[in-house]
Amino acid sequence: MAEATQAQANIGVVGMAVMGSNLARNLASREGNTVAIFNRSYEKTQTVLDEHPEAEFLPASSYEEFAASLSKPRTAIIMVQAGRGTDAVIDALTEVFEPGDIIVDGGNALFTDTIRREKAVRETGINFVGAGISGGEEGALLGPSIMPGGSAEAWETLGPILKSIAAVVDGEPCVTHVGTDGAGHFVKMIHNGIEYADMQLIGEAYDLIRRGTGKTPAEISEIFTEWNKGELESYLIEITAEVLRQVDAKTGKPLVDVILDQAGSKGTGVWTVQTALDLGIPVSGIAEAVFARSVSSKPAQRAAAAALPGPTANPVEDVDGFIEGVRQALYASKVIAYSQGFDAIVAGAEQYGWDIKKGEIAKIWRGGCIIRARFLNRITEAYAENPGLVSLVTAPFFTDVVATTQEAWRNVVADAAHAGIPAPVFASSLAYYDSLRADRLPAALTQGQRDFFGAHTYKRVDMDGTFHTLWSGDRTEIESVDSH
Repeated sequence: MAEATQAQANIGVVGMAVMGSNLARNLASREGNTVAIFNRSYEKTQTVLDEHPEAEFLPASSYEEFAASLSKPRTAIIMVQAGRGTDAVIDALTEVFEPGDIIVDGGNALFTDTIRREKAVRETGINFVGAGISGGEEGALLGPSIMPGGSAEAWETLGPILKSIAAVVDGEPCVTHVGTDGAGHFVKMIHNGIEYADMQLIGEAYDLIRRGTGKTPAEISEIFTEWNKGELESYLIEITAEVLRQVDAKTGKPLVDVILDQAGSKGTGVWTVQTALDLGIPVSGIAEAVFARSVSSKPAQRAAAAALPGPTANPVEDVDGFIEGVRQALYASKVIAYSQGFDAIVAGAEQYGWDIKKGEIAKIWRGGCIIRARFLNRITEAYAENPGLVSLVTAPFFTDVVATTQEAWRNVVADAAHAGIPAPVFASSLAYYDSLRADRLPAALTQGQRDFFGAHTYKRVDMDGTFHTLWSGDRTEIESVDSH
């Protein structure tokens, strides 16, 4: 077993599963980094050493040896499964680290857990950083988008290290100091929520084209390849074309036709929706994407409902026009997904006291991460022009996008309903857009109902104050001093 007792490494990685080992390899390949590695089972550490002899790692067989191999301030990135495993590693590192050292959780932790952990670790004098890392296994190895929180003191040491491994777009590394304590993991959570909506929208576009026109997966792959050359250019559009092009070696069928149509989830989409509900922020597109996965994973219910009546299918007459309409609807709905996501970031920053720069977040999402897309540049520009932008969709560029696509968007949602093809995120995104632009909403009636059965009171459009109608009495209106 290799000895690693001298303080030679400027960065360490704990957890040698695929993400951890790839991140360690990325770090080791960058000039100026010497990387210590540790895994609870040394066998896994040895496997990484054997499989990647080109990486000059400093392996450790104990936490004590790992800490001794790190120069001060010791800096370690934890890449283990979220939950108790993370807490166990944090506890072990705090035993061997000293005040001023830095512990980074690079997993997909719930941001409130990160807030709790940061507070507890801070009491020892050690810095704790929750860092969202996006890009999957490939990103970890070649250059991810990184969203670190934590203290300014920790960022001074950690920043140059993370910049050395992050994806680079237009000469700028895709990493920024997001904010204190749980800010990094909060922004990563919202990123994943947008990812849910984006993936579902692409799935709905595929489904509409396939069922509406009868085109094969291979033919639809070519459509997505073409879309990826224009304003929809993104990593998810790119890989969609690849998935649809793939043929199953066992059956000769398109792979997409032999994959069970039940989508899994690791929880970050659910966290986004739950958190948005707590913050009072409508993220309807993300929510419908989460629910769509839930519906897909209910085979008994779907089987029981298979015989329920539906509309008679009518073939699409203008195939090219329909496909172009779906493309425009996809673009408009993606704008709404990002707009809702940034609304949640704004609300979270206000709730938890984080100084999150929205334009910087869009900038670091341009490369490395799963939702990287051409139009993220436009989001950066929108917040640069108006840092106090109330809603992203109201920025001039995005207003123009929706103005030119809304007719097609409305037609596609109507066509989907008429054909009985589920398009929940297309439809909910359009409903959200129309809710924003409505001069009056039926919420007035809802508030009247709430006042009727629960005396919850209401406000008026023509005078200040809070009011209640005596519904069970003579139905006169009184001014209330208690808004319940």
